[in-house]
Amino acid sequence: MAGSQTTSAGGSHEERFLHAFEEYSDALFRHACLRISDRERAIDLVHDTFTKVWMYVKNGHEIDSYRPFLYKVLNNLIIDAYRKQREQSLDSLLAQEGVTEGSFPELTEDSSEALAATIDGKKAVSLLALLPDAYREILVLRFVDGLGPKEISELVEESENVVSVRIHRGLKLLRDLMEGGDEPKSKMPRRKK
Repeated sequence: MAGSQTTSAGGSHEERFLHAFEEYSDALFRHACLRISDRERAIDLVHDTFTKVWMYVKNGHEIDSYRPFLYKVLNNLIIDAYRKQREQSLDSLLAQEGVTEGSFPELTEDSSEALAATIDGKKAVSLLALLPDAYREILVLRFVDGLGPKEISELVEESENVVSVRIHRGLKLLRDLMEGGDEPKSKMPRRKK
């Protein structure tokens, strides 16, 4: 992800950083909002992400691919935020903010198909919490943030094949949960120690 101090043919460090800011800031914000369910804190975390990355660039480091690097920094900041606020549960945060998962205005068209998709989407988002962390994180990065398997593999430091398998297995578990209630039809995988 990060390399030497040379400037690539794609422009100066500042131009590449500004382009990355323009291109990825909204997606990073949506990712942070989904992960922490606090709009103001999400704004702060995205701001901190770009500040840290800018300092990294200003210290002479080269970033080969901004998208996975930005997500990696943001995810680390989100983990730090969770550690600081461990006593608050996600449910209490949602209740405080009055946020309901999956309530996106662009999905509330006046059609029965759109309504069914919204309901299925809300159910899927709520059931994500029942999946093992490894599957949940991969599915959010793939389907909420729109990252490809290669970018996800760089972000989670696993091979592209491992990421693809987790996407497939995570979708199967999520499908089982959606069809069968709170217990998946297939056995939940155990994490290797």
